[in-house]
This record gives sequence, C-alpha cells and structure tokens, in this order.
Amino acid sequence: MKQQFLFSFSVSIFFFFFCFCCTTTSLAQSPAPAPAVPRGPTNVVKILKKAGQFKTFIRLLKTTQLDSNLNSQLGNTNNGLTIFAPSDTAFSNLKKRTLSSLTHQEIVELVQFHIVPTFISTSQFDTVTNPLRTHAGSGSRFQLNVTTSGSSVNITTGLTNTTIADTVYTDDHLAIYKVDKVLLPLDIFTPKPPAPAPAPAATKTEVESPNEEEDDDDVYHKNKSGAVSYVMDYNLVVLGVIGIVSITFSL
Repeated sequence: MKQQFLFSFSVSIFFFFFCFCCTTTSLAQSPAPAPAVPRGPTNVVKILKKAGQFKTFIRLLKTTQLDSNLNSQLGNTNNGLTIFAPSDTAFSNLKKRTLSSLTHQEIVELVQFHIVPTFISTSQFDTVTNPLRTHAGSGSRFQLNVTTSGSSVNITTGLTNTTIADTVYTDDHLAIYKVDKVLLPLDIFTPKPPAPAPAPAATKTEVESPNEEEDDDDVYHKNKSGAVSYVMDYNLVVLGVIGIVSITFSL
C-alpha cells in the first residue's frame, strides 16, 4: 500500500511539472502583438467626391491648389482640420457673377475662410472661443463666430448666417461639415474705405503768399522812391522858371 501511494504521488508530481513546463514554453513562444497600422494620408477631395453635392467647392480647392496643401497639413500636424463645405446649392444661391467678380487672391481667401486649422468635433462647438481663427486670417474683417443651441450649430460672419446641415466626415483628426450657405467674409464682400484724396497742387498765388510781406515792402520802397523823384523834378522846374524870370527882368 505504501509503495502504491509513493508511486501515485510521484506520478502526480511529474504530471504537475510537465504541465508547468508546457505552459511556460507556450507563453514564451506566443507571438508579440502586431504593431498598429499607420494611418494612410487623408484625401479631402476624395471624401467630398464620395459624399456628393460639392462639385463647386472641389473645383475651387483644385484651382487654388489648396487641396494638396490640406492633405499635406493633415499628414504633418497634430492639430487637425475642420472644414465647412458649402454645397453646390449654396453656391448657386449666390448673386450672379459673385465668384467671377473676385480676383484669384480673393478666391483663395474665400476658400481659406471655410477652413479652421484645428479639429473641432460636434461636442466641442459649445466650448470654442470666438471668433474662430481660419486659414484666411483673423480680425474684425475675417470674423467667423459659432454658437450652439441644443444640437444646432449656428455660424455667422457678419454677412452670412447659417447652420451646420450635416456631418460629411469625421475622425479624430479631420471634420468636414456641410453648410447650406457660402460663408462670406467682411474683408472681401464689403466696400473698402476710399483712399484719401491727394493734396491739391499749390497755385501760383499760394506759392507767393508767404512772401506777401516782402512784396508789400517792395511796393512801399518803390512808391517812396517815385515820390522823391517827383519832388526833385518839381524843384528843378521851379528853379528853371525862376532863372528865366530873373534873366528877363535883368534885360
């Protein structure tokens, strides 16, 4: 009985160490977790094409070459981007020849005005600081203000008042929102203050006016010399008459 017990105990010990060694070997040989797959470059134009309704905005992105700039920025910045993309209907509702009347630089600024150089999710709009800074710049004539009311996000520029109609695309780096109106910045679509008129050229009278006192002195001296000359001539005549009278009486 004792021998049978020792045999069973030995078998149990052997089985325990065998399982322990197999488990340790299995853990040691388990493959390491696969590295995270790097995110490929984000193509804004492809996203807009897939969504549809943005042909005019895509054309403006391409003609201004901002499409390649955006893709480059998305790959080289941690801040991300937020784009307010006007639909084709938004552009068609503009006044006739609005775009054709703009210079190339103004077209660039108009498109840049729809791009915010930071990622803003829908839940962050009620915490942003107004006015938002856009790629077109900031200041009183490039104001872009955002306010929220419940789930509605309102956008104002001083000339445009609209709301975000839909979310076209969003991840943790890029957000594209559809707007039903083109965002018009004050700097482009309001008359600039007229340039100050050049000072009128000085007339001859105005040029000579500083010397008026000197001219008066000249006139005074001229009049004085004329009076002296007249008195001398008068005295000579009187003396001549006296001389003739004297000669006549002496004869």
